[in-house]
Amino acid sequence: MTKTLTTISLIICSLIGFAQADTVSRILTNKEVDSVFSEKTKKELDIQYPIFRVYEYNDKSGRHFLVLTENDYKDGDQPKNDTIQGFNVTEANGELKTEWTLFDFTLKQGNDNSEEHLIWFWTKYVSLNDLDNDGLVDPIVIYGTSGINGTDDGRIKILTYYKGAKRAIRHQNGVLDFQRNTQVDSMFYELPLTVQEHVKTLIKKMMDNDHAIFPHGWEEAMKNKELKFDEN
Repeated sequence: MTKTLTTISLIICSLIGFAQADTVSRILTNKEVDSVFSEKTKKELDIQYPIFRVYEYNDKSGRHFLVLTENDYKDGDQPKNDTIQGFNVTEANGELKTEWTLFDFTLKQGNDNSEEHLIWFWTKYVSLNDLDNDGLVDPIVIYGTSGINGTDDGRIKILTYYKGAKRAIRHQNGVLDFQRNTQVDSMFYELPLTVQEHVKTLIKKMMDNDHAIFPHGWEEAMKNKELKFDEN
């Protein structure tokens, strides 16, 4: 009986420990978005474009919102989206405060390989997890552009926010081998290995889903902490 109680106690302690380390995130409904981000609040936070999606996440530092906005419109019958802006907003004492923002747009002259038609957040790959088990969420936001051949010749940007500091991986897709190249911020390699490995997992998912074409040998290049690599 004592042995059984001890086993049960260990299981409960394990579950409690997991719950304490775990963080919670969710997507707000349209009604919740309108309630939290009223016209007055959007003006105060300088949110200029239509809100596409809002994530709420909680960690030991409090309640936060990741607000993704896109300047979507129609050019004749064609949907267009030329600008994106993201906001990481923290709630403190009932007030909302912007911690950091991101901003990007389609290149007017196109990228190295193609014209750019659209830019948008790739929410399939948004990550709001505590990756190093310190009780704080480590947001990862990914977005990209599309060109003449869709995402095959667009750009991709992977942004990792660790303790408020941004690390970026900038990638150029390309149909032809010589068109593909990747640039990694040197500070990316200072991230905990668990965070780096999670980013690599997201890269693999993008490749599996035919959203990204990374240069052959990219994993070995990142293992060697290379800042730039392409198809050799």
